[in-house]
Amino acid sequence: MRFPCFVLVLSCSIIWESCAQTVKSSDCNPPDHSVWSALLQANVDENGGVNYQGFVNDSSKLNSYLAELSSCYPTDNWNKEEKLAYWINAYNAFTIKLILDYYPVQSIKDIKRGIPFVNSVWDIEFFKIGSAKMDLNEIEHSILRKEFDEPRIHFAIVCASKSCPRLLNEAYQPQQLEKQLELQARNFINDSTKNELIAKEIRVSSIFKWFKGDFTENGTLQMFIQKYSEQNILPNAKVSYLEYDWSLNGE
Repeated sequence: MRFPCFVLVLSCSIIWESCAQTVKSSDCNPPDHSVWSALLQANVDENGGVNYQGFVNDSSKLNSYLAELSSCYPTDNWNKEEKLAYWINAYNAFTIKLILDYYPVQSIKDIKRGIPFVNSVWDIEFFKIGSAKMDLNEIEHSILRKEFDEPRIHFAIVCASKSCPRLLNEAYQPQQLEKQLELQARNFINDSTKNELIAKEIRVSSIFKWFKGDFTENGTLQMFIQKYSEQNILPNAKVSYLEYDWSLNGE
């Protein structure tokens, strides 16, 4: 989800314990994500535009990949990069699945309408990891943000909306993860449709407002953005935030 979550349905520790009941470390090696990578290359253009009808046509392959993710939960035998790549890919793949379940829609936020007892679309428990029912908020807030000290995840997970980062048209892979996260950070920050940067003033994505604490653990927001920006930014540059476009990120 690309919106702040204040109420989490389940704690990460509960999910971890539940999943551990059905997934044994000796039975579960990290997936190679090749099926997901092929689907992305076929249905996502270089600008992050998603061909949702193409995913509909490839739904059997997508469902096969999601089944693989559901049956294999990261264990202590996996390294940090393997876990992080798994959860980023899982978030993005299950987001595509959620859109397909209600397709055609104009916005991911339209999906919540008519579903009782759900605070937001990101709270819908529509998939399982092991035996545990999960929602997208659990992946983003209870796992990715809680378990990994990695602000660049906000440029990698994609909420199916135009103001989100571009969906990378290849799977995240443990061996390439650092390079991929750096690429996504630079692409997002220097995308003039997402951020407007000049030396004395920056008008940036609302992502930087919602998750400001993630970006400012080691300095100011201006310092974080300057690290990736092609535009020189003054340390005291004025900061404001752009309105978020929740319309679907289709081609």
